[in-house]
Parts: sequence; C-alpha cells; structure tokens
Amino acid sequence: MLSQIVRPMVRTQLRLLASSQATRTTLVKTISQWLGFIGVEAHVTNLEAASDQIQVSLRVGKPDGCDPKDWQQIIDNLQAKQLPDAVLPTTADITPTQRSKLQRLLAYVIQVGNPDGSYDWDVLQPQLTAMDFDAEMTLGIRSALKVPQNLDTLMEGLDPDVAAIALPKAVSIALFDRQVNAHEDKALSGLLNAMKTKL
Repeated sequence: MLSQIVRPMVRTQLRLLASSQATRTTLVKTISQWLGFIGVEAHVTNLEAASDQIQVSLRVGKPDGCDPKDWQQIIDNLQAKQLPDAVLPTTADITPTQRSKLQRLLAYVIQVGNPDGSYDWDVLQPQLTAMDFDAEMTLGIRSALKVPQNLDTLMEGLDPDVAAIALPKAVSIALFDRQVNAHEDKALSGLLNAMKTKL
C-alpha cells in the first residue's frame, strides 16, 4: 500500500528534523514540500510548539489540476455565513439497493486493478476490513467479485451520495498496488462526476 512507501520516508524526515540545527526552517520547508507532492501550493504562516504538539497555520493556493470554478466555489463557500457542517453520508445511511451498487462498484475497481483475475482474498479481506467495512459489506464485495462488473451499467443513475461514499474507498482500493491504471482512473472520474451532479 501507499502507506508502506510513505511511512519510512516520514520516519527518515523526522530523524533529520531531530538532528537539524535549524529545525523551524527545515520543518516549514518540509511541510510545503510534502503538500507540493500532491499539487498543493502551501506556505506556513505560523509554527509553534505547545506542550507535546506542533501547531501549524497554512496559507494554501489552488491545487494543480483543480478546476478554477470549483476552487472559486470553495472560496465563496468559506467566505459565506457559516452553516453547520453537513454530515457526510456513510454506508449506514443508504438503502439495500444502494449498498448493493456500492459493493459492485468497489468490486469493479478490484477487478480492473487485477485484469488477469488474480487476487488473494486472504490478503484482500483484511485490507477491506481496515477501510472500516463491516462484515456484510465485505461479503457483498466478495460476492460481486464472482461475476464481471460493467462500469457503464454501474454509473447509470448512480446516486451522488453513493458516489461520495464510493470515491475515497475506490481511491484506496486502486492504490493497493501503488498505481492507478486507465480503467481505475475512468471509474474514479465517473464517481467524481456523479458527485458533482449534487453540487
């Protein structure tokens, strides 16, 4: 998984920070650099040590690849009168029909990530469980893996709330092998577009 690559790099960076004679400057540069890896232009505006924690304030620019209209909408939303935070949908909030579609969507991402049909359920199951799927959800995905899934059919009439639940999970699944192929990318893009229909 991606975390297996990132965590050793983080540990190395922490050792460098601990031995640095310019810890503050080094940490400020490190934060900006790491956010830059995901296309986010960030500048640290304040950094303070308090008790056993480090408090960081950031100024963040529009990420690379972000649609200008989406970015402006985010800015407008943040500048508008504050409303209570919306509760993000979860698998507990969807109907059995939506749950079945979610299971088949995630099975599709697994299938296209393993085009030769080779995946080890004993390896896959703990990975899915670590994503906070309950036993019913995990078993539904396993069942959906037994038959070929069709993306066009799955995307037809896809509820934006189901897409919102599916997208982060699908990204995690696609990154199990530390890369995203063209079929996985198409599925992720489809989920993102389905979410936008609610905006």
